[in-house]
Amino acid sequence: MSIFKMSASTLAITALTATVAAARDNVQVAGSSTVLPYASIVAEAFGENFDYPTPVVESGGSSAGLKRFCEGVGENTIDIANASRAIREKELAACAENGVTDIIEVRIGYDGIVFASQLDGPDYSTFEPADIFNALAPQVLVDGALVDNPHTMWSDFNADLPAEEILAFIPGTKHGTREVFEEKVLAAGCEATGAHDAMIAAGMSEDDAEDACLAVRGDGVAVDIDGDYTETLARIDANANGIGVFGLAFYENNTDALKVATMSGVEPTTESISTGEYPVSRPLYFYIKAAHIGVIPGLKEFAEFFVADEIAGPDGPLAEYGLVSDPALGDVQATVMDEVTMGN
Repeated sequence: MSIFKMSASTLAITALTATVAAARDNVQVAGSSTVLPYASIVAEAFGENFDYPTPVVESGGSSAGLKRFCEGVGENTIDIANASRAIREKELAACAENGVTDIIEVRIGYDGIVFASQLDGPDYSTFEPADIFNALAPQVLVDGALVDNPHTMWSDFNADLPAEEILAFIPGTKHGTREVFEEKVLAAGCEATGAHDAMIAAGMSEDDAEDACLAVRGDGVAVDIDGDYTETLARIDANANGIGVFGLAFYENNTDALKVATMSGVEPTTESISTGEYPVSRPLYFYIKAAHIGVIPGLKEFAEFFVADEIAGPDGPLAEYGLVSDPALGDVQATVMDEVTMGN
């Protein structure tokens, strides 16, 4: 259903709130912690380049952001929900119950990270999530028992990896790609090695086991990098045996200094990430409340700016921070410009 064919309930709510909503002159955004850094970069640039207040961007997680988004229409509700996954049917139903029936789904790009090392360094040609987990987890399975991680070299648990001291520079807890690193690498490796089942068998609850799977060693082997990828590159430059986690675009701009490993035998490329073939990737979204367009000043302009070539394209600032540009970005831009709602 398009914004020009609103349901009677949405039209009524919009009519009632339009005059009040005009009192709020800034765009309000909430949701995914993964999308937060990207949205914050765009919000700051938007405030500097347009005659609108800088949008307010909050975190809280995809589910929490979509819950707030679905609370209704009006100035006391947010305009955009960021999400590191697609909106679910039950969330769409909750939205509809509260009069949020016209939603524009915007795929901003892909969250994809690569593992790269010094061009002339050791041969880390391929990894499995299990390798990263065995290298970095505080506890791992050894001879069927869950023990404090004894591994000091990659070859300790995988003879196909170099006999080099383990040292990994990973996305810090404040970094936009930390979540995909945890979900697609650590959690997957924990499952693959059997460590997750061993934790449950040892008496851990499911929630505690999931949290434990995402933990990393605190002995200096895993180094959090909260800054941009230039800091990670500097660490790799100074440590010949180091492995760094980078966004694809940053790696591709530094192939004179870095070589990349495959993950589960798949080479990271824009195509393999956008199709989901490369396992350490996923699409990222934001959702716009169409009824707020034309009511909240700058809402559509902010959304269009977010997906513009110079922002979300392969040479834009979001790619520099780790976002993999959507090969179908032109279609995404058309969706925003034409205000195409879900189901149309």
